[in-house]
Amino acid sequence: YPLLSLFIDPESRQLVTGCADGQLWVFSLAERHHYRRVACVDLRKRRTSFSARRVRAGLCRQPDESHLPSTHGLEQERADAAFPVLTLGPCDLSLIPDSECEFLSAENTNCLWIGSSAGLFVFNLASFELEAVLHYKDFGGLSIHVAGSCIVMSKTVNRKALCLLTSMFGKKIAVLEINPALLLASQRSPGARQCLSVLASSCVLPTSPLYFGIDEKKSTKPASQKRSAARSSVQDRPLVFHSAVRSSGYMSAPHATMFSPKTNIKNDGKRSSKCKNSFKRAEYALEDPLPTKLGRQVAAAPRPAAVCCVQYSGDGRRLACGLANHLSLVFDASLTGTPAVFSGHDGAVNSVCWSHDQRWLLSAAQDRTLRVWSVRRTELALFLGKDMFSKPIQSAQFYYMDGFILLSSGSECQLLKYHIDTCKDEIKRYKQKSWSKPVCRLSMTGGVDVTSLSAVNDFYSHIVLTAGRNRTLEVFDLNVGCSAAVIAEAHSRPVHQICQNKGSSFVTQQSQAYNLFLTSAVGDGLRLWDLRTLRCERQFEGHPSRCYPCGAAFSPCGRFVACGAEDRHAYVYEMGSSTFSHRLAGHTDTVTGVAFNPAAAQLATATLDGKLQLFLAE
Repeated sequence: YPLLSLFIDPESRQLVTGCADGQLWVFSLAERHHYRRVACVDLRKRRTSFSARRVRAGLCRQPDESHLPSTHGLEQERADAAFPVLTLGPCDLSLIPDSECEFLSAENTNCLWIGSSAGLFVFNLASFELEAVLHYKDFGGLSIHVAGSCIVMSKTVNRKALCLLTSMFGKKIAVLEINPALLLASQRSPGARQCLSVLASSCVLPTSPLYFGIDEKKSTKPASQKRSAARSSVQDRPLVFHSAVRSSGYMSAPHATMFSPKTNIKNDGKRSSKCKNSFKRAEYALEDPLPTKLGRQVAAAPRPAAVCCVQYSGDGRRLACGLANHLSLVFDASLTGTPAVFSGHDGAVNSVCWSHDQRWLLSAAQDRTLRVWSVRRTELALFLGKDMFSKPIQSAQFYYMDGFILLSSGSECQLLKYHIDTCKDEIKRYKQKSWSKPVCRLSMTGGVDVTSLSAVNDFYSHIVLTAGRNRTLEVFDLNVGCSAAVIAEAHSRPVHQICQNKGSSFVTQQSQAYNLFLTSAVGDGLRLWDLRTLRCERQFEGHPSRCYPCGAAFSPCGRFVACGAEDRHAYVYEMGSSTFSHRLAGHTDTVTGVAFNPAAAQLATATLDGKLQLFLAE
């Protein structure tokens, strides 16, 4: 199909071309990107997806909102129409006052006017999504329904856009005056007005499921009271329980001296190098280069077995991974030495999670069981069997600063209160003293199965993010104990991973950055969302992922995103660009998982054939 229009955006340094078949081709003009193609967008599919979000559930709706009346016939008629791209023009939404365009983030206002034969579109150059659709047929007084040519001018005195149209089948000319702020506001859902934040901004309500843990802590007695009570119970009893008392040997001859320690060594109060804490970490340096150099590659198991998930501990010392051969392994952060093995599952381990204090490791598998392990003793501390879950556990993690266990099974998200007994009784070690009990069960709207779940455990947060089989995202507020918002049509396929920007204890980020999260779907790339606006802020394109779910991760500083791909490479994106900045080679199979070290410039990747790679900064 012939090219009909061309546009160069100086801010994002992108070249956009429009074709007669409604295809948009976006290229990067940055030299470091080698002028590669960033994305190919089908305008017809984007318009259909935009209408589906508004008609079925809205771009972001409240769960109790009623559905809009069905306009399937009209939408199908418009979907079948062709959208040749007649003109492309700038649409800078940053010129609109914040009071009129508060639902858009300041970083996501670079848009594009697209003039077609059937209507006008506002296209976002970061998320590659339509912000607004304006059909010529919607204007009752407009005699032109099919345009032969058009041109748009947006930088006017009154911040309005002017569109000049010519008819395709007649000698008619029309001029449209459009207010972009009113156009965008009229085509968004009222649900986006609510304010959601990952950081807890209020105290826990007495009716909240999270209040269960706080109330229990207040009701428990302090340890000092328990000890004093124990002493008083045995206060007036004899110290020995027989008549003969063994002599202390005070009057006997002294023993021969076999060893005399050296006590006159001066070390100026300094500890030897052997006794120094080798795990001491400095603050994460933001100026450090990206870890792009392959430093080490090891096999996770003697026989090839897919690595399903990887996660660093909070202090960056160890790396845990779950394998398809039913094992969970814990490596040293440098991938040296023999890993600790945690065995007991009867299915592929699809989720591993470290506790906040790094004492416990949680693992969930396809055998419908969940286990919590003692990392130091490498033994089972808590077991949740098949009788508690009707379907396999898709996601599981510690939550609320290790106060709860959060998991998804089927269409439910379960919040469990748990207790791990640390007292070691060798006589009755068979007796399970650790326990767990459900506190809250939440189901997704529509009763669909949960495909992914994510929440923050490094600080107190009331927000839980979930993804459903019907391609929706749902936000739960556990302080209220109900659903807070639903995002319909988040991807063209079900989301298999939600990754939040959780930061690190070794680096400081802005508080607003914790509201960003990633979603990944097979064949539909990576999308960056903002919880404050509940909108897709950017789409990352360039890594092939058409058949197998590949993982993604934020860097500790929050400036980069890494993800796996099917072409035996790992890709690194900058937050301000939709195309990748680095392509990491050295893998032997599909890269299934990635993880940034929270304390150092290190990136660990996992492959489908059971290999682990460690990338270091050059």
